[in-house]
Amino acid sequence: MPKLTGGEIIARTLTNYGVEYAAGIPGHGAWAMLDGFLQDGAKVPVLQVFHEQSAVHMADGYWRVTGRPMTAMTSIGPGATNTVIGLATAFADSTSLLAITGGPARHMKGHGIMQELDRYRSNDFPRVVEPVTKRHWEVGTVEELPFVLHRAFNAMLTGRPGPVHIEVPMDIQALRAEVELHDLERRLPVGEVHPDPDAIERAARLLHGAKRPVLAVGGGVITAEAAAELRALAEALNAPVVNTWHGKGAFPEDHPLYAGPVGQTGTTAGNTIGSSADVVVAIGCKFTDWSASSYRQGISFSMPPGKLIQIDIDPGEIGKNYPAEVGIVSHARPALAALVAAVGGDTPGREEYMAELAGLKKEWEEQNAKRADSEETPFTSQRPLRDLRRALPRDGIVIAGSGNTQGAVKQSFPVYEPRTHHTSGTFSAMGWAVPAAIGAKLGRPDQKVVCIVGDGDFLQTSQELGVVAQHGIPVVFLVQNNSGYMSIRGGQRKITDRHLISEFTRNGEPYTVDIANLAKSYGVDSEKVTESEKLQPALEKALAAEGPAVVEVMTSRDAAGPWVPGWWDFPVPGYIEDERQSEYWEERAEEQHQ
Repeated sequence: MPKLTGGEIIARTLTNYGVEYAAGIPGHGAWAMLDGFLQDGAKVPVLQVFHEQSAVHMADGYWRVTGRPMTAMTSIGPGATNTVIGLATAFADSTSLLAITGGPARHMKGHGIMQELDRYRSNDFPRVVEPVTKRHWEVGTVEELPFVLHRAFNAMLTGRPGPVHIEVPMDIQALRAEVELHDLERRLPVGEVHPDPDAIERAARLLHGAKRPVLAVGGGVITAEAAAELRALAEALNAPVVNTWHGKGAFPEDHPLYAGPVGQTGTTAGNTIGSSADVVVAIGCKFTDWSASSYRQGISFSMPPGKLIQIDIDPGEIGKNYPAEVGIVSHARPALAALVAAVGGDTPGREEYMAELAGLKKEWEEQNAKRADSEETPFTSQRPLRDLRRALPRDGIVIAGSGNTQGAVKQSFPVYEPRTHHTSGTFSAMGWAVPAAIGAKLGRPDQKVVCIVGDGDFLQTSQELGVVAQHGIPVVFLVQNNSGYMSIRGGQRKITDRHLISEFTRNGEPYTVDIANLAKSYGVDSEKVTESEKLQPALEKALAAEGPAVVEVMTSRDAAGPWVPGWWDFPVPGYIEDERQSEYWEERAEEQHQ
């Protein structure tokens, strides 16, 4: 057996397990680990980022487009704690990645060495990441490191995806031992979790009696590579399809059965179809408050009286937010395939239902066109999306930031293929989109990748423009600059008629960072667009570039967001005693989750 240091074990194992990239920032707590990547047998390129949070977001974006894990590596202390937002985002959105951080040497543990958290428990950092990881390990010996690594990959690659974390003490990174590096293929289960046949039969019987069935699609369909089976079931039932944020792309949005997204920032068509369904088949869908309009009956869903067939790999999601008539624990692909076989080959006509769907979609398109086709400047949020869709290939990947751009992309930017739309939906972390887009491009170098992001979100991790500049990574950043956190301002104004710290101002006037020039200072080509006729040409030029590019689009503060056809539970402060207070409690009384 070879005699290897802990750093060499990590580097060689990641190489053997097919990891294509790692990212991070060096620190004294990771020196020996990083040096292992310069030794023989290590072939994983390590990218330097400018903030540890970005390394984790980058790995997150890589996973979302490939379904394969990437590694983020950092030092002890602040380097490690900077990973928490990235880990929480991946955990909430069920995406897999491996985070490896340094830790105090075992003989120094508990002495309060530099960057150790020790007041409540010696080396307390692992407790910080416990709530935001699927599994965590603290390595105690060099000899156990190969075992820990294959357990980490087993956790990432089975069941419901999620990030994992390994803390490797500094001495273990440097010490050598005779070890055997384990074969990953012999440490993973074979096959998928299949559904209970009795549950499939019960679901089929329910669907045979349905008049207005709807398929509600979450990210689990995309993770399970089940888009073909989803389409087969929709066509077999002649049932409309609605989607959550993470389900966007699982079903082609130019298909006649596509109804639209649901939720607070869904579409009028998607919400109407979803809320009037008598049977909802939910596949890999968590029913978050955003996607279910805070569970208010009749807005996005109505269960009851509608009946729910819920398919999920995680049994904890079954019946969590709505009662399930039939709960099916299974991977999405075999469950959908089994349902297709069970419902039979006689496709119902549902002529009136299909005509209603077509009419609702036409009404929505006419409503959306008022902003998407607007020639006004500063631009609406929807107009750049229209021009980008015209310029971007069908398989182009969009990474949407949080806030107004997130909602506008969800409802106004059609996508057609799985893994071509991604957003930090559940945790909705600002600062995610820029590094996630870089990770997406690393994972899919042959596809165009565009990061659509607001200025407030962009500025949180804009320093990662240095990464794309150094390595020539051709990501396009479409930055919608409206001088502030306008989605927050909109909510504040709706509830309280005023706002605080949501606008960027100087001396009472709008303040804006010159993002185009900021990009140029990093060595990235950029263009600021303020005129309608120059928007699409600027996007086409950026997409044709061989390197990274930034297109800054000056966006209206007052037409800067999505339409809001759904509902979201915003409590009204008690000192507001007008109709807003009574309306809130009347609407809250219609929520169905309690």
